Amino acid sequence: MQCIKFNILQKPQQDMVTKNKLDKVFGPFGSSMGFFMLIGGIIATYYSFTGLIIILIGAFISFTTTSTHIDLENKKIRFSNNLFGIIPVGKWFSIEPDMKIGVKKSHRGYRAYIRGNQPIDIHNNDFRLFLYSFDNKQIMPIQKFNSYIKAKAAQIELCSNLGLNNPE
Repeated sequence: MQCIKFNILQKPQQDMVTKNKLDKVFGPFGSSMGFFMLIGGIIATYYSFTGLIIILIGAFISFTTTSTHIDLENKKIRFSNNLFGIIPVGKWFSIEPDMKIGVKKSHRGYRAYIRGNQPIDIHNNDFRLFLYSFDNKQIMPIQKFNSYIKAKAAQIELCSNLGLNNPE
């Protein structure tokens, strides 16, 4: 028989792929509508199996998000749409040494109309890290932050981890 030794004090090796959640694809109103469709589909399934289709559509609308995966070890990055919140779909890009990471202020506004065409607006302001090509074309968002200071600190750290030139 072989004896297996476990070292309790040894830290487990961390996965070098980090996931940064960005947004819900259908916004806050679409996500709420998908949740109500999910509940309505569950109730409708009691009467007919066509409610399963409503459940599927509601789960898709409610839980689908966008995110970015960063593989620091292989210097790759992927922007993905997470279907149903769990199935990532996206293409991996290699990070080239002449690429740049920049901070940009982002504003997302959502409008819905309720009860007699009364508009309801939701505005989200944040700062995002974007990956830029060598000719300063925006490739993809990487991460989002509430403050410029946190975004700038993460930009410097990410540039050093990926071997990119430090920002100005």
